[in-house]
This record gives sequence, structure tokens and C-alpha cells, in this order.
Amino acid sequence: MERDAQSAVAVAGHPVHAMMVHFPIALVFATLGTDIFYWWTADPFWVRAGVWSAGFAFWFGVAAGIAGTAELVLVPGIRGRVGSWTHAIAAMALLAIAGTNWGVRLADPDAVLPFGLALSLLAGIFTGLAGWHGGKLVFDHGIGIMVDPNA
Repeated sequence: MERDAQSAVAVAGHPVHAMMVHFPIALVFATLGTDIFYWWTADPFWVRAGVWSAGFAFWFGVAAGIAGTAELVLVPGIRGRVGSWTHAIAAMALLAIAGTNWGVRLADPDAVLPFGLALSLLAGIFTGLAGWHGGKLVFDHGIGIMVDPNA
């Protein structure tokens, strides 16, 4: 596609969505780690850590999703690519899973095993799917990259 795909939501030329996605990605896997450690040790510390990690994964994901949705809506070169929509759908599914994971933990801390662990595994899979498609947009199609024509 020949349409401009430079970031419309940026700070000093740096795409906000690309800066924000690292936090929910790390927190999704941190939540999976807390679940595995709880399963292994039965230490209630890991249940508390998992509640916080799952909550922050969800809310940071929402924030990154808002920035990403703004890019999708505002930039024709992004909106016109099928891969952008695939990434968005995988990311929205991930947010639903992450929110459910956090909600299960808030409602019933004892549900970490098996439900929390299963949701954490599923969130890890969807993080990989969304990340794969997001990475393809950046590295294969140059989405959100500022290229200086004078360079």
C-alpha cells in the first residue's frame, strides 16, 4: 500500500502504542509466572501478586488498546491493511481474556487453580498472536516508523 502509515499518535515522533504495549505483554507473562509459582509452592503470596499483575496487565492493555485503536482509525495506511485488523482482533480478544483473568481473581482468589492458570495460559497464547501480527506490521510493512526521506 502506498498510503502514508506514519504514526498519528506520537510523542516527539515516537509512536505511543509501540511504547505502551511492552507493559501489558510483560504483565501477562508475569501473571502466568505467579500462577506457576503458586501451583509449585502453594505460597499465598503468589495469589496476591497475581491479582495485582493481572489487574495491571488489563489496565495497561486497555491504555495501549486506546492508542492502537486511535492509530487504526486515524491513519488510512494502517486502516487499509488486513494485518492491522487481524492484530486488533487478537489484541481485543487478549484484553477480554486478561479482564476475565483479573475478574476471576478478584471474585474468588481460590480460583487461581485451575481457572486462573488456564486463563493465564490462554492470555500468553493470545499475546503471542497479537504480538506476531503487530510485529509483522512494524517490521514487514513499516507501520508507525518515521522514515526520513533525506537519510
